[in-house]
Amino acid sequence: MKTIQRIGLFTFLGGFAAFLCLLTVGQYTLTDNILKTNLKAEHYAVLQPSLKNMVGKTYTDQFSFVADFNAPINALNDGYRAKQEWSKVIYDKYAFAVAKASSGGFAWSWWFLVSFGLAVVGALTYILPTTRWLPGIKNNGVFREAATSRGWVGISVGVFLVLFYVVLYFSPEYITNWVLLVDPISKALSGNAATQWFLYGFLYCLCVVIMGIRMLIKYRHSPYQMLRTGSVMFFQLAIAFILPELLLRFNLPYFDFKNMWPLDYDFFFDYNLNTLLASGKIGIFMLGWGIALFVVGVPIMTYFFGKRWYCSWVCGCGGLAETLGDPFRQLSNKTLKVWKIERYLIHFVLAFAVIMTSLVLYTYFTGRSSVLFLDSYSVRSWYGFYVGAIFSGVVGTGFYPVMGNRVWCRFGCPLAAYLGLVQKYQSRFRITTNGGQCISCGNCSTYCEMGIDVRAYAQRGQDIVRSSCVGCGVCSSVCPRGVLNLENADPKSRVLLAPNYPLGHSAVKL
Repeated sequence: MKTIQRIGLFTFLGGFAAFLCLLTVGQYTLTDNILKTNLKAEHYAVLQPSLKNMVGKTYTDQFSFVADFNAPINALNDGYRAKQEWSKVIYDKYAFAVAKASSGGFAWSWWFLVSFGLAVVGALTYILPTTRWLPGIKNNGVFREAATSRGWVGISVGVFLVLFYVVLYFSPEYITNWVLLVDPISKALSGNAATQWFLYGFLYCLCVVIMGIRMLIKYRHSPYQMLRTGSVMFFQLAIAFILPELLLRFNLPYFDFKNMWPLDYDFFFDYNLNTLLASGKIGIFMLGWGIALFVVGVPIMTYFFGKRWYCSWVCGCGGLAETLGDPFRQLSNKTLKVWKIERYLIHFVLAFAVIMTSLVLYTYFTGRSSVLFLDSYSVRSWYGFYVGAIFSGVVGTGFYPVMGNRVWCRFGCPLAAYLGLVQKYQSRFRITTNGGQCISCGNCSTYCEMGIDVRAYAQRGQDIVRSSCVGCGVCSSVCPRGVLNLENADPKSRVLLAPNYPLGHSAVKL
């Protein structure tokens, strides 16, 4: 079995190496027609003289092509800024569209097979033999392995993820070959050429499905885990990825029916509202659905099922954390100090989202962008950069191998904060404990991805009603004595710990 897994590992690494090497192949030839098509008329008139030396020249790699294309734009912008001619500064990012249009193409089917094909076959070859293992977790050195204990393998994975997100958000022109690789799939679904975001969605779904299979095998002894994993796989693949692309094919707005404000922070941005309102009845329905989901759906569903109904069964961020991030769940910090940081930080982001959205709506209805000393366009830009890109993307996923798989969910997700407030004070959900059966093995605390010291609750026989708990149920699934149970009951009978004191002090009954 180990031999088969080694073959699978090397096959996966071969596919991954081909995926990286793809960035160095291909030819790029800029034409005047490409410039006219992808640049605004006023920018074409200014840039064409500076770019004429590139026209007709063939480049053998995208890096030198992008560098030569960006150089005159940066030089012009530097001159405009030096003269304080701010209205002439070119803020549009043209490099990605121009590089993609200038590509001479490559053997798509061959590269797809040797990159994605080998990687998927290798991953499955490594995962499927584990069906011969006993289900659940084992004391097999999870804190000593280089991949799962902040070792060199885990750090390497983290560095790659961070670099990938940085390039994806800020310099997608350097990954045009990866985007071209999924171009036929995008055209088959939506009829449109692929963008960097389609590539991201494709890779996202691939990770959730492949690592979801791993979860199904690992926790096959638990019907709850099987259903939950199947749910996040379905919602990510069908509802978040395929359905929105099919909507575009029928000239309907791109819409993720499972996503909602404030996680979907641009839901109330003017361009989105205008698109929905201009789409007739279906657009009005989508707008109403999005509002009803967080105004009505969250309080009702969270009252009956806790935040687990969304965070562990539906959410795409949670879906990636529970599948791709599962090998790192034990790395979440369980200290009281980090719990305090978590509470302050996540509610700060929620407040930030509320303020930003209020300013956006004020501008939308009044046409004025300034409220006191705040400019709505600047605030939305700050939120998009610091929260939408850096926190949720670069840190939220890139730090899986360092801080555990729920970094974003614990410290930054504004929707998790909103759901958590409802769960903490008005919900039937709790994890009950039978302290008399606890043998203090520590499995529950070790594998709690949300940084909850579950064992401390179990030893005291106290219900777990922490607002951060996403109800993944792994603590219950790894408990050898059946001490922990996920239950719904009368919220008035729950015991809530006062938030400013360590566990075991000042418990109050709601």
